[in-house]
Amino acid sequence: MNAFKFTFIKPEDFIPRTCELFPNKNGKNYSWSAFAKDCVAGVIVGIVALPLSMAFSIAAGGTPAQGLYTAITAGFCISLLGGSKFQIGGPTGAFVIIIFGVIQEHGISGLITATALAGIMLVLMGISGLGRFIKFIPYPVTTGFTTGIGVLIFSQQVKDFFGLQIEASSPAFFEKWYEYILAFPAMHPLTLAIGLGTLIVIIVIRKLFPRLPGAAIGVTIATIICHFLELPVETIGSRFGGIPSSLPSPTFPHLSWMLLRSVFPSAFTIALLAAIESLLSAVVADGMTGDRHNANMELTAQGIGNIVSAFFGGIPATGAIARTATNIKAGAVSPVAGIMHTVTLVVFVLFLAPVASAIPLAGLSAVLMVVSWDMSHVSRFVRLIRRSPKSDTSVLLTTFLLTIIVDLTFAVEVGFVLAVFLFLRRMIEVTNVKLENDELITELAFGNIEKKTMDEIIALTRKDIEIYEITGPFFFGVADMLQNTLLKVAKKPHALILRMREVPVIDSTGITALESFLIQCRRQKLRLIICEIRSQPRKFLENYGFIEDFGADNIVETLEEAVELAERH
Repeated sequence: MNAFKFTFIKPEDFIPRTCELFPNKNGKNYSWSAFAKDCVAGVIVGIVALPLSMAFSIAAGGTPAQGLYTAITAGFCISLLGGSKFQIGGPTGAFVIIIFGVIQEHGISGLITATALAGIMLVLMGISGLGRFIKFIPYPVTTGFTTGIGVLIFSQQVKDFFGLQIEASSPAFFEKWYEYILAFPAMHPLTLAIGLGTLIVIIVIRKLFPRLPGAAIGVTIATIICHFLELPVETIGSRFGGIPSSLPSPTFPHLSWMLLRSVFPSAFTIALLAAIESLLSAVVADGMTGDRHNANMELTAQGIGNIVSAFFGGIPATGAIARTATNIKAGAVSPVAGIMHTVTLVVFVLFLAPVASAIPLAGLSAVLMVVSWDMSHVSRFVRLIRRSPKSDTSVLLTTFLLTIIVDLTFAVEVGFVLAVFLFLRRMIEVTNVKLENDELITELAFGNIEKKTMDEIIALTRKDIEIYEITGPFFFGVADMLQNTLLKVAKKPHALILRMREVPVIDSTGITALESFLIQCRRQKLRLIICEIRSQPRKFLENYGFIEDFGADNIVETLEEAVELAERH
């Protein structure tokens, strides 16, 4: 059908937005003052991204170095090639749960393979023009799984926030909380104090000084206190041995057919989440700046960024809404700000890596608790439950509960399928095959026919001419309505007129139903006439060969012509 036709965009559409930086013949595209603004914004965003990149990677079961490498490699590609001038890419909370599950089941090699495979999927989405269709994912589905992810991220941070002595907590939600309850009596007071203090600092800064990077300031204060007071709390250094003070060399991931098959569902979920979050972030950026992003170019850049991240041992990345908003508020004017944000992270890795060893894990847990609250959108979640139709509420709660109880991949699949079925039900409800020349609706049905009085119309009904009308899209969900139409005919007419003025689209199942209906009419020696058919159904019927079999003389433009043809018959 034309509405779902793939549109492959031209190669010139993928010229990076960064190319706009190079001056034209008048030399007015970019200036040193703009460069200075981008540098300042990039440094600020880099400072914000520093604790977040490590925290997301740790929460997902990776290392802090993997988070930094992802923010550097994928972030650079997304800024350089992306369809949004202000997009900042890197690890985000949306991936934490799915990454954790992949690592638990397939190890780091499986995660790298899934990341590369997701990147390929994103590139294919971009070059095939699928970017514009991502926005059609039902809102209750996205709200359900993002709120569920927020709850799971919060749940994962309880252990490090309270300093609970649990060797390896269960990945299952309820089992995990059962272990927490058993371990709570042995919590570590100093660890809780550091976590709670960091949380308070972040909240206060967000309320009083929203322009300042609250997460970075909170973690910095916690690190200084723990280092100089030599507090016995767990840090990045004590658990991971710090981070390397050099960038990794690219390595080609080990691939096997069995591994590709096993990680494919997770890779698809990663690609879908990356597409949703990156385009949502780009829309937010457009709203803040008045710019317009290129969705297909953005998806392609996201795919390339994830492929490159996999080659450097990183984790999945996407556009980060909070960091992108920070970038804009800090005064960014071009993609150079995003590139400078990666340069800031490179400088940290090369020269300040030992500092990371002193960062307390409780401080990073506090950062992620704030992130989980932001992701959950509790007020929006409650409003949807209270004010949305029951069908939307059922999709929302199903996706939310499955995200928590089962896993994110299954929740997205079930939520999306459930939303599709509910949409089909709504389409079925608005589609009908009704008898037009019933005396009660005669005036409504024939009011636009000239030179016919009510008496003449009523007389027409005595000439054994039945008129039926299909209203709404004629697709597989309503095909059986037409099949049952002849069963409703009280007495056998000699002609039957089918009006299709209210049918915007038809699919192959609808055409099959028409063919079956035509066969029934011919068996009963009824003359079937179709009138007022719109352009899309007519073109589809022509391509399908239905009109040739049916006879073009049996299809007329107006109801008057159909009535005259039926009378002559």
